[in-house]
Parts: sequence; structure tokens; C-alpha cells
Amino acid sequence: MKYLLLMYANEAEAPKSPEELQTIADAWYVYMEEAKAAGVLLSNGGLEPAATVTTVRIRNGKTLATDGPFAETHEQVGGYSLLDCKDLDEAIRWAEKIPTAKYGSVEICPLWSPGK
Repeated sequence: MKYLLLMYANEAEAPKSPEELQTIADAWYVYMEEAKAAGVLLSNGGLEPAATVTTVRIRNGKTLATDGPFAETHEQVGGYSLLDCKDLDEAIRWAEKIPTAKYGSVEICPLWSPGK
């Protein structure tokens, strides 16, 4: 089963000092190496700050593109991991290893599989 793990955090509360950033970088390295070695990591990436987001909607046949994320929230999506896990319990165990879980949250979304 494939799971998309979305990492959310309040950009204003994210680690910023060089020491905090190094600690997070080290934790990311460990997570990535473990996930690769286990064969579950299919893809991983970070996103630019929420101020760079564009939201697209089509209403009455017209395309509306607006700056910023659609949802009004204190947390913004900052990255993702796409994992291939045997079940939700395994996906949760990997989500626990993601550094963002310590200061934000990780949302686990099973990918839709046609014919399932």
C-alpha cells in the first residue's frame, strides 16, 4: 500500500538557529537512510514557503489563480514522503521518525488504488 505522508508545521515556529537546523538535518539524514535501506521510500521532497503557493479553482468555466494556500490555517504543508508500506501501522512507525512530527504534524494519506 502506498501512503503519502504530508508534513505540516507553523513556519513561524519552525527551527531557525544553526544548532536547531543542524539537529533537524541530522534527523532527516537518519530517517532518509533508514527508509531507503528498508525499501519503503519511493519519493521525498520539501516545499518552498507558503507565500510561494498558488491555488487554482475553476468557477463558472473560468480559471481563478490566487496567491497563497487555500486553507486558512496556522500550519502549512512543508514537505512529503511517498512510502510503500505493508499497512497503516508501518506507515505510522515511519511517520514517527520524521523530524517534523516533533514540532508540527505528519498526516498519513493512503493513495487511492483503482480496482481495489
